[in-house]
Amino acid sequence: MGDLGEGLIVEPLLHLDRLAGVDELVDIRWHRGPEDNVRCMQVRSAVIPAAGLGTRFLPATKSVPKELFPIGDQPAIQWVIDEALGAGCDHIVVVSARSKPALDAYFAPDDALLEALEAKGKFDTAERLRSIGRDWRVDIVYQDDPKGLGHAVGCARDAVGDEPFAVLLPDELMSSSALLAQMNGVCAATGGSVVAVVNVPRETVGSYGVIDPAGELTHDGVIPVRDLVEKPPPEEAPSNFILTGRYVLTADAWDEIDRLTPGSGGELQLTDALRAQAARAPFHAVVADERRLDTGTPLGFLTASIELGLDDDELGAPLRDFLRHLHL
Repeated sequence: MGDLGEGLIVEPLLHLDRLAGVDELVDIRWHRGPEDNVRCMQVRSAVIPAAGLGTRFLPATKSVPKELFPIGDQPAIQWVIDEALGAGCDHIVVVSARSKPALDAYFAPDDALLEALEAKGKFDTAERLRSIGRDWRVDIVYQDDPKGLGHAVGCARDAVGDEPFAVLLPDELMSSSALLAQMNGVCAATGGSVVAVVNVPRETVGSYGVIDPAGELTHDGVIPVRDLVEKPPPEEAPSNFILTGRYVLTADAWDEIDRLTPGSGGELQLTDALRAQAARAPFHAVVADERRLDTGTPLGFLTASIELGLDDDELGAPLRDFLRHLHL
């Protein structure tokens, strides 16, 4: 593993000719004619909602935030940060709770610890710690009164400002930055918000938000969206495409979030703000076709740790050997 913040995959991005980069042209052949290339505005800020109490992981989360549980040799939240950095973001906004001071401590410099590590000759470890926030900046904001995902994202408004931004739910890990990078490009090309979706069996859609397509799936996995439906009965669902934990939203999403009223469960639902956007502006979904790891449950966290451990240069071989000789 290298510096924290440099750990995600670059190679999968190289083939994406529609990536959103500073002053780059975005190829929008899937949306318009080849002559209609537009200058894109790179999404720079990534919001990570991390104020939850992690009740499924109690009693451990009574003192240690779930986002800091290690997966391989780095905290779970760092995997999500690396994904955002790999897609071109350089400003991370963590929405935390004041009851989780360990998250603040993770991002804070600790000169005494660095000196102690270097005194023991652990220079590589010290360098990894120095790299946290060195080439990117982090702001921590607080959700003092939890009122749902829409409210959590809204807490980041002042930190992000009036520009498009990404939202990454930390309970889902992606195998690379490619999906988020593509979503950035679609947002830049269309001027509208973008959500990530996955195609699931019809009988399972009732537990999720579902998109109502306004057109056909394109060759590169983009779907125009008419509306979104929260947890519809399977027989009434407009599609089999459910929302997953990645969003790229235009700046006008802030006003829609501010106008939210309590919805399902008495909470301010981000989906309701997205529906308002889809009703009046371009709105698209990108189908996630890469590996997704759900760390929201103890079993999911364990299996994600194994999968990512197998990918690690140092951990992979001994872990694979252990599993091979495990007596089940």
